[in-house]
Amino acid sequence: MAVRARERLLTTAEELFYAEGIRAVGVERILSESGVGRASFYRHFTGKDDLVVEVLSGRDERWREWLRTAVDGYDLPPADRPLAVFDALSERFARDDFRGCAFINTMVEAADRDSAAHQVAAEHKSSVTEYLDTLLADAGRDDHAELAPELMLLVDGAIVTALREGTPEAAVRAKRIAAALLARQPDPADPREAVRRRLRVVTGGIR
Repeated sequence: MAVRARERLLTTAEELFYAEGIRAVGVERILSESGVGRASFYRHFTGKDDLVVEVLSGRDERWREWLRTAVDGYDLPPADRPLAVFDALSERFARDDFRGCAFINTMVEAADRDSAAHQVAAEHKSSVTEYLDTLLADAGRDDHAELAPELMLLVDGAIVTALREGTPEAAVRAKRIAAALLARQPDPADPREAVRRRLRVVTGGIR
C-alpha cells in the first residue's frame, strides 16, 4: 500500500509538473490529485523539493531508455544511428502531450545552479551527451568528443523550436544540420586535429 502511495505521488507530480510547471503546482494539489494523505506524503518525501528530485531522476532514466529503444528499433548500421536520434525526436514532438523538455523547463524554473533540481536536470543533459558520444564513436568518428556536444545543441534547439512551432518539423531541420556536421571532414591543418591525433596515439583510441 505504501509503495502504491509513493508511486501515485510520483506519477501525479510528474504529470502536473510537466503540464503546468513546478512552481505552479503545490503539495496540496498533488495530494488532492493523487488521493494520498499528507501524513503518507511526508513518510516518503521530506518536502516538495525532494519530490521534484525524485520525479526528475525517474524521468531521466525512462527518457534515456526510450531514446535508446527508439534508436535501436530502427535497426540501422552504426554509421546511421546518430542521425536516428532526430527521427525519434520527431516522433515524440508529434505527440499530443508534448510540452517541451522537462529538464530544460526545470533549469529555467530552478535557475540556481546549486539547487538539487537544477543539478539533476543538468546531469540528464550530460548523460544524453554521453549517449550521443557513444553513438558517434561506434559509428567510427574519431572526432566524437567534439561532435557529441554539437549534436546535443541541435537536440535541445529542436526541442525548444518544436514547442514554439507546435510541429515535428524542427527535428527534420535539425537532422539536416546534423548530417552536414557529420559530412564535415577534419581539417589536417587544424591544430586541434593534430592534438586529437596525438591523444589517439597515447590512449590507443580508448574513449
